[in-house]
Amino acid sequence: MKYILVTGGVISGIGKGIIASSVGTILKSCGLHVTAIKIDPYINIDAGTFSPYEHVVPHITDAIQEWVVKQAKVPVDDDDVEPQVCVIELGGTVGDIESMPFIEAFRQFQFKVKRENFCNIHVSLIPQPSATGEQKTKPTQNSVRELRGLGLSPDLIMCRCSTALENSVKEKISMFCHVEPEQVICVHDVSSIYKVPLLLEKQGVVGYLSRRLDMPIGTRPRRMLTKWKEMSDRSDRLLEHCSIALVGKYTKFSDSYASVIKALEHSALAISHKLEVMYIDSASLEPSTLQDEPVKYHEAWQKLCSADGILVPGGFGVRGTEGKIHAINWARKQKKPFLGVCLGMQLAVCEFARNILGWTDANSTEFDPESKHPVVIDMPEHNPGQMGGTMRLGKRRTIFKTNNSVLRKLYGDAEYVDERHRHRFEVNPELKSHFEEKGFRFVGQDVEGERMEVIELDDHPYFVGVQYHPEFTSRPIKPSPPYLGLLLAAAGKLQSYLQKGCRLDTYSDRSGSSTPDLEISELKLLSISNE
Repeated sequence: MKYILVTGGVISGIGKGIIASSVGTILKSCGLHVTAIKIDPYINIDAGTFSPYEHVVPHITDAIQEWVVKQAKVPVDDDDVEPQVCVIELGGTVGDIESMPFIEAFRQFQFKVKRENFCNIHVSLIPQPSATGEQKTKPTQNSVRELRGLGLSPDLIMCRCSTALENSVKEKISMFCHVEPEQVICVHDVSSIYKVPLLLEKQGVVGYLSRRLDMPIGTRPRRMLTKWKEMSDRSDRLLEHCSIALVGKYTKFSDSYASVIKALEHSALAISHKLEVMYIDSASLEPSTLQDEPVKYHEAWQKLCSADGILVPGGFGVRGTEGKIHAINWARKQKKPFLGVCLGMQLAVCEFARNILGWTDANSTEFDPESKHPVVIDMPEHNPGQMGGTMRLGKRRTIFKTNNSVLRKLYGDAEYVDERHRHRFEVNPELKSHFEEKGFRFVGQDVEGERMEVIELDDHPYFVGVQYHPEFTSRPIKPSPPYLGLLLAAAGKLQSYLQKGCRLDTYSDRSGSSTPDLEISELKLLSISNE
């Protein structure tokens, strides 16, 4: 097993995740089996209870070194072959107290696995003040010095900069950071993050890692990288636009919905459309805002009404839920393409119960424990008195109960799908029949048939809700089916896509496999049950 540790310096959010993913991509294109681990230093029994606006203190895991070795061996590809390379992204910034225990753990780890099996990529910032326009190397020098003082020496220094790194700057970093010039890699701003793997490939990163870690990389043509280049080039030539209104409560910070946004981008790129995400604070859609801040209220509704599709993502807490219900009501009545994820699905159930079934007080027990019509209830394993560690987490199976489900067709007519969950509440199964009598169908359920996993509304272009989080398994060349369905419907292409047997005349490759020879000429969403 070869381990590649990616650390970051100077500032947080510098792009460690994109660089770690890009390194994994170009290594996979060489035919290697690659896995990845992300380490975030949080101290909490359940980091999922944090607000996305918060930054918190660290959690120190027991026996981290043994855990890394164990996780690195878990197969992640379709062929169930044990990975050959593990790319580890260490969150935070070198020098912060939060990451100190992990830095020390990897300092010891490098000797345990031997030098030929471990290397460190350090991502640093090269600022370029507008007053002088000169690229400054001092922050990177200091960051590398700090890292070396903690016992790790970078093998590659990846320099984040706004423009291409000048040769003199590259030589200066080489001189004062004690690395060869070929070990200084320029990662300048590009039009699309999907160009980053190509940027690293062009600068010889694969060749260096092959020599440094003694990896068996051949010289045969890499078809997967060719397909990746086609995809990245197409991202610059998109002419048609598609707008999606994202109705949530953390809209001031786009990273709060990073996985959701990426899933939308993957799907938009697959159908050759440029994505426009319209962030709407759900509280701004509520009648109380009309009284207090009428301008904000009307601006929010104008955005919602002008969007091609509506997405209500997951979340917790009562703030803004009524606004989300108003958005769902509008999408249902106006036959606007709609996707509800986790809480978004639960609120779609509440909206339908209130306005179609006539249960005006219908609600989730999370928001109204005294409701006479609790259409969404606590799960049996959830302890209402304790927030952390009580979620239904991880990959769970969803069984499709009908053959004519739109979402089932988008999944390649699969009988079941395995998707990741993260929730404490669920649709009340005792009330299921009342909804289905009115055309609100629960087309996907858990293995026992007790938990409602997928909803669809009859006589609507695309009104879908899922209890799970499909965005977590979306990939650039293998978009998530629920999100792809939303984009197709918003672009007016869903029916033609379904009639073609769920095929798009575009690029693709088997994103879930490290075998580059498994390429296909059309994008076909394969049945998850066969993967």
